[in-house]
Amino acid sequence: MLVDVDAAGFGFVDVMALRGEYPGFPGVGAVPGVEVAGRVAAVGREVAEGLVGQQVLAMLPGFGGFAERIVTDAELIFPVPRGGRAVDAVAIGVNALVAELALHRVGAAAGERVLVRGAGGGIGTLATQIARARGAEVTAVTSSAARGERLRALGAAHIVDRTESAIPGADYDVVVDTVAGPDLEKHLELLRPNGRYILCGAAGGFPDVGSFAPLLRDFHKSLSLSALSLNSVAPEDLRQSWKRVVALLEESRVSAVVDQVFPLTEAEDALRRVAAGKAFGKVVLLPR
Repeated sequence: MLVDVDAAGFGFVDVMALRGEYPGFPGVGAVPGVEVAGRVAAVGREVAEGLVGQQVLAMLPGFGGFAERIVTDAELIFPVPRGGRAVDAVAIGVNALVAELALHRVGAAAGERVLVRGAGGGIGTLATQIARARGAEVTAVTSSAARGERLRALGAAHIVDRTESAIPGADYDVVVDTVAGPDLEKHLELLRPNGRYILCGAAGGFPDVGSFAPLLRDFHKSLSLSALSLNSVAPEDLRQSWKRVVALLEESRVSAVVDQVFPLTEAEDALRRVAAGKAFGKVVLLPR
């Protein structure tokens, strides 16, 4: 499908790509951007022509989204609810799919305690909302009291300002981790018996092998660790996840969290904001 881009998402994956830290990025001269929202301009011969003109979210596993028009596989196009803004659609977008699939895979359930690391980021704000929508008691880890208040408004029951205090208690059923880095080990240690840890980001860098020691050292707790990349998710599973996300949107149980909107010509300013960890929610680029 050919899509006229109305809004492109800027995420930490793009920061990693531009630093040369993301293995799937083609390299120097390539265009960042893994998600856009816009309208279908044209379709291939095996795609229904009735889709032309529809507003969609488009995934771009090979990057290229910082553009006025993109081409992507029809299997990676998802309908946007009628009347939805492109900025909101891309702010929900890939981050919601990561958050929803992560919580779905670990079976986060009503009454369970869920800890979200990097809760103020694009994935974290949605993981907080979706976990709450599933009936979980959410503890959000963030970097300031002000961000904590915004996360409380999104459904977090407890806030931990990581700059001021440690996380209390080894008492969580699920940890959703968008940060990784050298502190992964101490967060693994916070899990209850039969706890589940899902890694879906590396804003803090890649952990070393020693970080996974609690899995063996606390063998009696039967902990599990999994990692999630949308690149490995089948298109049908992505579509089912998107349907669940849209249902939550329509029920007003999840909402878009837009940090700041930049014109595409100011993408470098957007890069600096995301790289510095200043964004709360999603940074969005407008090509026109």
